[in-house]
Amino acid sequence: MSGEFDLISWIAARVSPRSDVLLGIGDDGAILRPPAGSDLVIVTDTLNSGVHFPESTAARDVGWKALAVNLSDLAAMGAAPAWCTLALSLPAPDDAWLDACIDGFLALAEQHGIALVGGDTTRGPLSLTVTACGFVAAGTALRRDAAKVGDDIWVSGTLGDAAAALREVLQGKSCADALRSRLDRPTPRCALGQSLVGISHACIDVSDGVLQDLGHVCAASGVGAEVWLDSLPASDALVVLTVGAERWRLQSAGDDYELCFTADPSQRDGLVALSGVLGIRLTRVGHVIAGSGVRTLDGDGNEVRLKSSGYEHFA
Repeated sequence: MSGEFDLISWIAARVSPRSDVLLGIGDDGAILRPPAGSDLVIVTDTLNSGVHFPESTAARDVGWKALAVNLSDLAAMGAAPAWCTLALSLPAPDDAWLDACIDGFLALAEQHGIALVGGDTTRGPLSLTVTACGFVAAGTALRRDAAKVGDDIWVSGTLGDAAAALREVLQGKSCADALRSRLDRPTPRCALGQSLVGISHACIDVSDGVLQDLGHVCAASGVGAEVWLDSLPASDALVVLTVGAERWRLQSAGDDYELCFTADPSQRDGLVALSGVLGIRLTRVGHVIAGSGVRTLDGDGNEVRLKSSGYEHFA
């Protein structure tokens, strides 16, 4: 590719169409047609090299993750993915890197039926900013501000794999594939999020750490939470690598892109059944209480204070 406009045309030629995209890549703006009776959900995330992914990350995985973290936000709102834009900053032209990056991005887009409809390209430090849009039936979106005292607290999948992989990479150690794949290629829980509409009271995606993100739910809902640390779900690879407080710290470090949600105890059987239908592990890890903040308890019911509750960019 000889320049920016060749790059734009090359990307546009690879994008899968959607009938609600009246005009996509190539003009000053996209023209899109939301379905009647739906609310539009819009999310944005930026990934910077060396901050959100190690500089050694494969280009295909960078593209995948840039979209995945945004799809995870849509999942947390119960929204079905529809459209996205990509703003890409590159330090220098690199056709092979870019080809692999777009491969990863569009591979995940194809899985979830989301269309790339525009964006921007510029020279600068490696950075990708994605804005994604999705639909949810009017008035039904999952939010952070509806948790109720007495609710169960659930999480999907397992926690801590990505943080463990990052720790191993930064220490120059070999990393199990099962852990590294969770860091480089997170799985957005879109089907689960849409299935939780009408079941869950409040929901959030686990990007900065389950305890910190659950704290946002508590603050928005005016409630507190108790979390049983021994109940936090761990993969076999993490169990082999860690024990006790070390594992809990990794499980609360973030970058999991799972869903944390609350639901009335009457929904337990239904959620167990939903877990089987979707093939996604769902684990009850605590309950919502009166008060504020998140209390963490060990297996004996003793309160444990971890050094950090999650990731903060400007801490």
